[in-house]
Amino acid sequence: MDMEDKGGSAGEYFVQRKVLDELSLDEVAQKGTWSTKPTLGEQMKEVMRCSAPRLKHTVLSWVPVLSWLPHYSFRENALGDVISGCSVGIMHLPQGMAYALLASLRPVFGLYTSLYPVLIYFIFGTSRHISIGTFAVISIMIGSVTERLAPDGNFVANSTNGTDNVDIDARDTQRVQIACALTILAGIFQILLGVVRFGFVVTYLSEPLVRGYTTGSACHVCVSQLKYLFGVKPDRFSGPLSLIYTLVDICRLLPETKVPELVVSLVALAVLIVVKEVNACYRQKLPLPIPIELIVIIAATIITHFCGLPDKYSIDVVGEIPSGLKAPRAPDVTLFSEVIGDAFAVAIVGYAINISLGKTFALKHGYKVDSNQELVALGLSNTVGGFFQCYSVTSSLSRSLVQESTGGKTQVAGLISSVIVLITILKIGSLFEDLPKAVLSTIVFVNLKGMFKQFMDVPMLWKTNKVDLLVWLVTFMSTILLNLDLGLAVSIGFSMLTVIFRTQLPRYSILGRVSDTDLYLDTETYKEAKEIPGLKIFRSSTTIYYTNAEMYLEALQEKSGIDIGKLLMAKKKHDAKLKRKQEKAKKKAKKEAKSQIKTVSQLSNGTFTSRESEMNKDEVYEGQRGHSLGNGVALNLKQTSTYGLSQGQVNLAFQNDMSDSDSETGCVKTITTVSLQGDEEMEKVHTLRTHSIILDISTTGFVDTVTVKTLKNIFRDFGEIDIDIYLAGCQACIIEQLETAGFFSESIPKSRLFVTVHDAVLHILQRLEQTDFILNVPCTTKM
Repeated sequence: MDMEDKGGSAGEYFVQRKVLDELSLDEVAQKGTWSTKPTLGEQMKEVMRCSAPRLKHTVLSWVPVLSWLPHYSFRENALGDVISGCSVGIMHLPQGMAYALLASLRPVFGLYTSLYPVLIYFIFGTSRHISIGTFAVISIMIGSVTERLAPDGNFVANSTNGTDNVDIDARDTQRVQIACALTILAGIFQILLGVVRFGFVVTYLSEPLVRGYTTGSACHVCVSQLKYLFGVKPDRFSGPLSLIYTLVDICRLLPETKVPELVVSLVALAVLIVVKEVNACYRQKLPLPIPIELIVIIAATIITHFCGLPDKYSIDVVGEIPSGLKAPRAPDVTLFSEVIGDAFAVAIVGYAINISLGKTFALKHGYKVDSNQELVALGLSNTVGGFFQCYSVTSSLSRSLVQESTGGKTQVAGLISSVIVLITILKIGSLFEDLPKAVLSTIVFVNLKGMFKQFMDVPMLWKTNKVDLLVWLVTFMSTILLNLDLGLAVSIGFSMLTVIFRTQLPRYSILGRVSDTDLYLDTETYKEAKEIPGLKIFRSSTTIYYTNAEMYLEALQEKSGIDIGKLLMAKKKHDAKLKRKQEKAKKKAKKEAKSQIKTVSQLSNGTFTSRESEMNKDEVYEGQRGHSLGNGVALNLKQTSTYGLSQGQVNLAFQNDMSDSDSETGCVKTITTVSLQGDEEMEKVHTLRTHSIILDISTTGFVDTVTVKTLKNIFRDFGEIDIDIYLAGCQACIIEQLETAGFFSESIPKSRLFVTVHDAVLHILQRLEQTDFILNVPCTTKM
């Protein structure tokens, strides 16, 4: 390839090289026919090969703590991790007990959930800043399952005075078994997905979907806590519209509101909101955020205990919190079949929240989070925690922000927080037995502020991307109306449909050339992009595959103004008409020949000698032969004229041939003229004057069998009306797929493929230099 760089001013470049089709590119760039990909046998040998470095790498990848803990810098990280760990540990206490109520479990199980999974993640996790533990969305998902499978109605017992009482101990025991079985099964799903390197599954949960889902879940959380704020006991509902039914029932019970509990709730809520705002406004000046949740819990417990509020005003309190840890316990495997769907939903949602937060902090602080290892770490946290009566966990945004903002550097901060929780469980947990549940509900309300702020996504998405807005709204509404499990399934299905619709409704463009450049842009978007006469350049904005291949062909015909069906039908009619005229002309010529032979024979008997008769016979036959051949050539040339360049310029070589034929016989031009005038459809074809079409498939990422067949049909059908088709911008992988599919043949050679659209344009113009078609498109482009 002859390339020459010419000097130019800043912002300009000049390129001079040969026009490259695919064959020329293979030769110039020396395309390799070798394969660097190892064979299947070599891959198996590599997998089975065992060595010390390989073993070390495997162990470090599966147990990340062994890779960073030996290099832990106490001087740089210890102080920040201790302060951060203490802050997060203090947050774990109120949030753990509050979120346990969302899961319809006793508060102590929230403390367990804030201990064991955190220790497991410290060993296997790769994110340095996220805080694993209880989370509102996951808790409400667990609570919907425990209340569905173990409702109060299953544990009603007749008391001595004839009233029905609920056996709370038996109910709570059953709910713990359900929560643990669901948690272990969700953890198993996460571990399996991580082992098979299926971490990319979360990419199918788009950010609008996750944010819409968590916002809808926050509404479920909010409604579920209203009963503690007002001190009422609404009926329990499950399934679709359960949120609406619960809200209506709470409104019905508002006249029965317990005023003391409402007062406690409002006071706690006011204090929490004010101090939270102070923390937010002065976060740069405060060395540590004020642990207002812990302060409110301690103050409320003290006031409730010493004022005797439970006895005087029947305020609902946390109740017994046993001290010490419990021995591990195997799950009830008979429950797996009943919670398998919910477990998968919890696994996916928990991982989506976890990896999104992990990648956010990793990008901010310049390290990498392994998505597959995060699946394994989260799965092990859930599986091991399930044996110790914990329920499913994920990372919490509020605690993670505190862990990062207070100077946390590594996972050691999580280890410190778990020590704080352990001390609470072993020694001081029983001190919180008089804590009002209404106070825990207010803590949940205040921590939902970040989720409710996601409503601001709606105006932002309205301005930026209405399809994402539709995903957000559908996800939110389905989560509200259909509950958390069905809502997630509907949301994912709708999100997939939007992807399908986007690929089925791409933007199709006719490209034009910007003067003095090799740029080809959409003529509808750019005013300076002008079409090249006789040449159409067509491009789709997305990959061509089986869902949009038919629309691609339809758009090509619409944009180019060429209805291939009508033209092929017109060609068939025209060919049939020419054939009939040719046969008629042959019969007429044969009849005339016989008549002339008979006349010559009669004349030879009366006037000429036998020698002269023979000579005249030869001349007559020769003339008739030339006349017949002249007709045949005229008909053939007529067909060439109509289809060879009917959509482009007039072929001067063809005109010369036709004039020569006219000189030989006088009927040639007559037949051609009659044929043209007698076929209005072909006159319409002639006025289109399109001789070549370039398909820019640079946006195509793969081809399937339907794509190959569609492209073959385009080459064949347009070729029948003598419109040349060219491909431009094919990626190497696309060419390999086309070769494998048997796309190339004598009718579709590789010389029809060009590196760029400009190469294809220059090739077409150079090929037409023999005609009177002249276009000022220089080979040297300036930009």
